[in-house]
Amino acid sequence: MPVEAGAEGEDDGFGEAEYAAINSMLDQINSCLDHLEEKNDHLHAHLQELLESNWQTRLEFQQQLGEAPPDASP
Repeated sequence: MPVEAGAEGEDDGFGEAEYAAINSMLDQINSCLDHLEEKNDHLHAHLQELLESNWQTRLEFQQQLGEAPPDASP
């Protein structure tokens, strides 16, 4: 007589407690990955701002060098 899948839970070596523990660990891993993704997005945004700021500063510096004499004060 065939045994229905999940009827006993012992055929595959795992019981309800084991599945609950695995689910809990997977939830924790998912939560950690979500947190890392948020931190990565935050860092990416800050680095993007820094890159744009540095690019703007570089352009301003090049304009000053091209427009003003070397010993002129602003």
